[in-house]
Amino acid sequence: MPKFYITTPIYYVNGLPHIGHAYTTLAADTIARFRRLKGDEVLFVTGTDENSQKNFEAAAQKGETDLKKYLDEMSGRWRETWDELDITNDDFVRTTEERHIETVLAFFDKVNKRGDIYKGVYEGLYCDGCEAFLTDKDLIEGKCQFHLKEPRKISEENYFFRLTNYRGALLKHIEENPNFIRPEKRKSEVINYINTLNDISISRPNLKCGIPFPLDKTHGIYVWFDALINYLTAVGYGRDEEMYKKWWPADIHLMAKDILKFHAVIWPAMLLSANLPLPKTVYAHGFFTINGEKMSKSIGNVLDPVELAKIYPLDAIRYFLLREIKFGEDGDFSLVHLKEHYNNDLANDFGNLLHRTLSMTEQYCGGVVPEHSGEAEGLDPLCEIDVWKDYETAMNDYHFDEAIGTIWQLVQESNKLIEKEKPWQLVKENSKRLNDVLYNLLETLRQISWLLLPLMPETSEKIWTQLGLDVAQEKANSLEQAQVWGGLKSGNKISKGEPIFPKII
Repeated sequence: MPKFYITTPIYYVNGLPHIGHAYTTLAADTIARFRRLKGDEVLFVTGTDENSQKNFEAAAQKGETDLKKYLDEMSGRWRETWDELDITNDDFVRTTEERHIETVLAFFDKVNKRGDIYKGVYEGLYCDGCEAFLTDKDLIEGKCQFHLKEPRKISEENYFFRLTNYRGALLKHIEENPNFIRPEKRKSEVINYINTLNDISISRPNLKCGIPFPLDKTHGIYVWFDALINYLTAVGYGRDEEMYKKWWPADIHLMAKDILKFHAVIWPAMLLSANLPLPKTVYAHGFFTINGEKMSKSIGNVLDPVELAKIYPLDAIRYFLLREIKFGEDGDFSLVHLKEHYNNDLANDFGNLLHRTLSMTEQYCGGVVPEHSGEAEGLDPLCEIDVWKDYETAMNDYHFDEAIGTIWQLVQESNKLIEKEKPWQLVKENSKRLNDVLYNLLETLRQISWLLLPLMPETSEKIWTQLGLDVAQEKANSLEQAQVWGGLKSGNKISKGEPIFPKII
């Protein structure tokens, strides 16, 4: 069985998840579900980054003196959020766990023995928001481009990683592996960064939290060096050799574009130093604004995905994020547009197609999937093999909007078929033709349910139930079985139920 290992970044717990975090995680969940649908054995990992000065400061601001208690509570809230959003991660890594510390120390030992760690003095710029050292070229008008604040000038004794040792190897790897950095347009910025590399600090003195630096207990391991290693923690590096060999390297690291350089440059260099294989793909998606404005607590436009899911079905949120914002590009999230897409695409186009077809089946065929001739003139299957090919191509390339577009072509064609064939007239004039038309629509809906499964999983199960299919049995079917035309058996008793996407006024 093919293996597929996918990760999200691990998230700081100095605040609660917002819609931007949910976007990354929902995208990863969609990829994981699709790979499982294809028959792969999947390892999908997310988690929380807890060895950060930000977290210590956030606990202090809340008046919490017990840092562990704060971290436990906040990490628990993140885990609960992903559960409430039906994220199907297989593991959740906390960087305060013993297994992570064990992996970090094993990894550090290999890099140190390679001779790639040395003591020096860092003098320069530091962004507290990024928890990263910056150079002038990283700034826009003297400010961090992501936090819009001037970085601090600091001078301190640090331990450094010889990042510059790996400039040539990194450039060669990017050239020889065209899918290493995705999307393609991100590649040039990574190459520019590599060409101006400096060695990087991997320790900070007198940290209030974090893993003690093995060579000097007055220092802590710099949060980024520690955090990136979580991807190895999840596969047992330094603890479970069999598990490590099974799952590493990762197939895809998923993240927002602001942390691309850490994943496409620093992390691969660390792996090269430790003589470990590099991940196959590093994919950086874009940012999105809220109603045209950057998400900000001060503006008050930070969206809680759990609260949003109390207003709109979770699948409607998944649909909007994955279709409206082209993956890899910047986009805008608007509650007005979400409502428009919900009512127009989901309630009107799709929900009405499903409910209308089931109503006609109930009214004209006694609620039973009709017998069909299979060779009715002008009634070729709507969901042909090319539809599945286009869909799989789009999903394999993380073009979720194109995959959904392919599905919605089927929805539109199905609605056109109803208007063209007019089943309400056929019932009076040509019962055989009526049966063929209704079967074509019902079977198309079954196939749509499978196409939607990684994207809108709850909707797929609702369709199966309304078509009278056993959900457990459907889940047990293979993708090859699902896409064979004729999978919906004549004589099956439907269960119309209520419209799955009632309009929101």
